[in-house]
Amino acid sequence: MTDTIDPEIRAQLEASFAAQGLMAHLGARLAAIAPGEVTLHLPFGGHLTQQHGYFHAGGTAAIADSAGGYAAFTLFPPGFNVLTTEFKLNLLRPAEGDHLEATGRVIKAGRTLTICQLDVWGVTGTGRRHVATGLQTLIRVPDPAAGTAGHAAP
Repeated sequence: MTDTIDPEIRAQLEASFAAQGLMAHLGARLAAIAPGEVTLHLPFGGHLTQQHGYFHAGGTAAIADSAGGYAAFTLFPPGFNVLTTEFKLNLLRPAEGDHLEATGRVIKAGRTLTICQLDVWGVTGTGRRHVATGLQTLIRVPDPAAGTAGHAAP
C-alpha cells in the first residue's frame, strides 16, 4: 500500500463529503485522509446533545459510519463508490469533549466487500478518551456518475 492517495480519488472523496447533507448539518469535517484510513472531527454543539448534555449516540454513529466508508473509498479504483451494508458500534462511555474524533481504518479490502474498524474519541485540550468502537462492512458499487467506467472488471 502506498502512502499517498490518487489525486482523482482524493478529489472525489472531498467532493462526496462536501455533498453529504447530514455531515454539513452536524458540522463534521474531514481531518485526515490516508490510504485505508480517514479521520473526521465533529465539534461540540448544543444541537448535537442528548438530554444529559453528552454527544448524542446518533452523531457518534454517523461520523463513525462516514469515516469508515471514506476509508474504504480511498482504496477503490476510480469509477466506484461505497455503501455501508452493516455496522455495529459499541458505546464505551458517554461521549463528551470539545469535539469527537472518528477514525475508520480498513482491516480487509476486498473486490466487493471491505471491512473497517471504527473508533471514536472524545477530545479535550488535555487529552482524549475512547468513547466508541465498532466494525463495519461496506460494498463497492459502480458510480452512476462515472458512466460505464465503473462497470469495467477490476
